[in-house]
Amino acid sequence: MTADTIAMRRLGANGPQVFPISLGCMGMSGVYGHADENESIATIHAALDRGVNLIDTGDFYGMGHNEMLVGRALKGRRDQVIISVKFGALRGPDGSWVGYDARPSAVKTFLAYSLTRLGVEYIDVYRPARLDSSVPVEDTIGAIADMIRAGYVRAIGLSEVGPKTIRRAHAIHPIADLQIEYSLISRSPESQIFPVLAELGVAVTAYGVLSRGLLTGSKPAGKGDIRNHFPRFVGGNLVRNQRLIRTLNKLAAEKGVSPAQLAIAWVLAKGKNIIPVMGARTRAQLDESLKALQVELSLEDLTTVENAIPASQVAGTRYGEPQMKQLDSETSQ
Repeated sequence: MTADTIAMRRLGANGPQVFPISLGCMGMSGVYGHADENESIATIHAALDRGVNLIDTGDFYGMGHNEMLVGRALKGRRDQVIISVKFGALRGPDGSWVGYDARPSAVKTFLAYSLTRLGVEYIDVYRPARLDSSVPVEDTIGAIADMIRAGYVRAIGLSEVGPKTIRRAHAIHPIADLQIEYSLISRSPESQIFPVLAELGVAVTAYGVLSRGLLTGSKPAGKGDIRNHFPRFVGGNLVRNQRLIRTLNKLAAEKGVSPAQLAIAWVLAKGKNIIPVMGARTRAQLDESLKALQVELSLEDLTTVENAIPASQVAGTRYGEPQMKQLDSETSQ
């Protein structure tokens, strides 16, 4: 299977065509522990060479480090890529998370810095990382729309918001895609969020497809690994979740694929408007992820996997309690 034979997907009803798997670069800036910069850049180059054309980053990943890294990797290859940037998360010098800012003036300031760090003249998809509860979403989207008219942004995305917010935002300017966690064990968007996206012609860029490595048996690598703060990776929850991992391993072995490939293939099969965002930090991880495109799952296969690994059986929420309370996608349904 080559890039020329792979069916592309569309980022929204009138958006650009994208490769069915995208590359998320957050992990290349220390979130899961040390990442080698040379290997990170080589991974981005390998992704582009394989046809991947949607690259996701955020201005707060590594406090700007990730955008500068992506900028170096894309130098001379801007025409091959669609760059998606999240903004608005505020961080302290110690790496702490201190809030969100999506005021119109902040939108334009964050954008100016992102353009400089990335070394580009425009950003393809620009999105607030979370809903800023102190700012009407109409004001935030209106400010990004101003930047579209000025030529600095091409399309608007959203992240982790619920149906009401999606509708309010879309009424101001068409939304290309919603970035939200979606996996075998994180399926809450299916009931109320996905139907609204389908109605409005909004695509899904799904992150956490492997539940940050939980589904493949990966564990926090050290103190700097953000997963130390996620309930599913802590204490008794991690022990209880091993049974789901064992079940996935068994199902994958029966299909002759890796657990990661089966989990990715499941997401790919759930809708042609869904583009998994894979956080590969190495070329080997990238290669394994892309092989999921060769895995064909029938409706019977999907039912078998879903019955064997019910999302209701996962132990722990995907974020800690304070973060879950801040997620519009979880609280406004």
